[in-house]
Amino acid sequence: MLRVSRVGVPRRFFTHRRHLFSLPDLSNIFQGRTELQTYNEQKSLPYTRLELYDVVSDVGSYQYFIPFCSASRVISTTDKTEIPILLDAELTVQFLAFKESYVSRVTCIPLESVQAVALSSTPLFKELTTTWRFKSIPESPPPTTQPSTLLPSRPPGDSSSTLVSLDLAFAFTSPIHAAVSSSFFGQVSRLMVNAFEERCAEVYGRKDR
Repeated sequence: MLRVSRVGVPRRFFTHRRHLFSLPDLSNIFQGRTELQTYNEQKSLPYTRLELYDVVSDVGSYQYFIPFCSASRVISTTDKTEIPILLDAELTVQFLAFKESYVSRVTCIPLESVQAVALSSTPLFKELTTTWRFKSIPESPPPTTQPSTLLPSRPPGDSSSTLVSLDLAFAFTSPIHAAVSSSFFGQVSRLMVNAFEERCAEVYGRKDR
């Protein structure tokens, strides 16, 4: 009768093999991905605060020139003679494989700022806020000693160039969405400022800096 002997295999072999073929811990990959992220973009543009404010506060037209905004409409608005001006707008964001509609409360202070805050969390965003600010860039006085008799063509204190500041703050609801979109969304603030600059060029004409 043939006897088969059992060959002993060191226990450390199986231990090493288990570590070699086990799945990695994915929890650390998505850790903290849903936390609030903020971006800021500033740019000097050859337009007045009034011109820039009028373009930025025209939320209903965002669908025509804002990157990744496929639809926009104003639902309600307060009396424009009361400051700040408040309006509710429904916006649809579409990028990569994601598409989401949400309602934002927009607070407009003429010549100064426009802020849009998502009223509630959505399947895509847990929080989303955009804030535009406009600051006149002082102009050098003309080289003359004669007093100017020309009537002002713009509001007092408003120069022909403006420093535009955009603050973008957002938090994704899903850590998977956050992981996929984090590097992509890091460019959105710059793209939005450029889009508004191009819109101003369409509305007011392209101007030299």
